[in-house]
Amino acid sequence: MERQNQSCVVEFILLGFSNYPELQGQLFGAFLVIYLVTLIGNAIIIVIISLDQSLHIPMYLFLLNLSVVDLSFSAVIMPEMLVVLSTEKTTISFGGCFAQMYFILLLGGAECFLLGAMAYDRFAAICHPLNYQMIMNKGVFMKLIIFSWALGFMLGTVQTSWVSSFPFCGLNEINHISCETPAVLELACADTFSFEIYAFTGTFLIILVPFLLILLSYIRVLFAILKMPSTTGRQKAFSTCASHLTSVTLFYGTASMTYLQPKSGYSPETKKLMSLSYSLLTPLLNPLIYSLRNSEMKRALMKLWRRRVVLHTI
Repeated sequence: MERQNQSCVVEFILLGFSNYPELQGQLFGAFLVIYLVTLIGNAIIIVIISLDQSLHIPMYLFLLNLSVVDLSFSAVIMPEMLVVLSTEKTTISFGGCFAQMYFILLLGGAECFLLGAMAYDRFAAICHPLNYQMIMNKGVFMKLIIFSWALGFMLGTVQTSWVSSFPFCGLNEINHISCETPAVLELACADTFSFEIYAFTGTFLIILVPFLLILLSYIRVLFAILKMPSTTGRQKAFSTCASHLTSVTLFYGTASMTYLQPKSGYSPETKKLMSLSYSLLTPLLNPLIYSLRNSEMKRALMKLWRRRVVLHTI
């Protein structure tokens, strides 16, 4: 991977949704509300789990890490997107663009494996309840967490350094909502075939393999649910699994369509909508799907609220 010092582009222009100037105001308002709700929802989960010792078990600690990823994901993408919507056309420095790309890849890679680890945790808890403590012991939990973040770090480092090594000597307009790899790659003044092969292989391993493992885990979980004697318990478990699979499919499905073919034939507008699915909707939905519907989380939230009220009355 030889560094090519031929780049004459010193900044990029993010076009965002500039093709629809009449919608800029409405999109800005909608995305701002979604961004704030996402930040508040994930921050509440982080605070609740951090402060409540009874939630310091693998299931909720995985949720805490997922909320950190989702909150960070939104913070990396949404502020710049809101600036683009408010000014119609905005510039981002060469270094700033690749910094954003790095964190998108780091956080996206970490989330892929965190979702897989969470599915494995639920599989172990439901299908092997008697051996759960041994299967998901502290050592296994820590290895899964460290591996998820380390893989995200490796993905961000390798892919960002490779893409930034290409020469950028022509157009500097990125027809996208952020500096994601496929959008930036279209501006490279070099043969990117070898990178596209790497991107396809890496995406297959990092996105599709965990997704298939999640599906297999939930198939086993569903079979275990069918054996439950309580109809109410079955309905509740089915509802939870369906919600989880909806979020997982939305994230993995749109991310794989975007990254499996960096120079795919999708229109720029379609690519923007797919990007919004995993960068905007998933961080918004995950707190609702994984945590705020959970009775233990609700109990911990009420406990924290009552403690705050008591402190204010003293």
